[in-house]
Amino acid sequence: MWQKYSSRLPASCNKQTISEPNRKMIKFFLMVNKQGQTRLSRYYEHVEIHKRTMLEAEVIKNCLSRSREQCSFIEYKDFKLVYRQYAALFIVVGINETENEMAVYELIHNFVEVLDRYFSRVSELDVSFPVSPPIHLSFSIMFNLDRVHIILDEMVLNGCIVETNKNRILAPLFVLDKMAES
Repeated sequence: MWQKYSSRLPASCNKQTISEPNRKMIKFFLMVNKQGQTRLSRYYEHVEIHKRTMLEAEVIKNCLSRSREQCSFIEYKDFKLVYRQYAALFIVVGINETENEMAVYELIHNFVEVLDRYFSRVSELDVSFPVSPPIHLSFSIMFNLDRVHIILDEMVLNGCIVETNKNRILAPLFVLDKMAES
């Protein structure tokens, strides 16, 4: 499996880096609504279940309490938080303190664009809402979590960004959809 992804790995994610748990670029990936409810969470390093709940509550509180005018990068404990708000949905990524915040900020936007392309009009719980920048999403996240996880897994492997090309990310989903039709 390593050979499949090794040609697409960034220099910061070589084979030695991936095997070292403290060197992972991305520690976790969260999707949260404005009410503070976690809609999707993916951890790339081991965190005990009860600690995840506390971590998510603190992270969500930090991000939701900020205004739109404030920076989307937050120093938090021994890592950084990078987040973007899309109307009623926040996407929060915990990263290593040495990683590039802007690269992760763009990863979040690319993730939303891939969701938009796949679902066409996607919305959390099927509610349409305008998104900034002007993309109109109508996320069906709650009813298609398996598809959202596949998209995220195609983009991030073991805490490292491995793919940003939208066509390559969506290819496995289109194959699954064709198989489901037949």
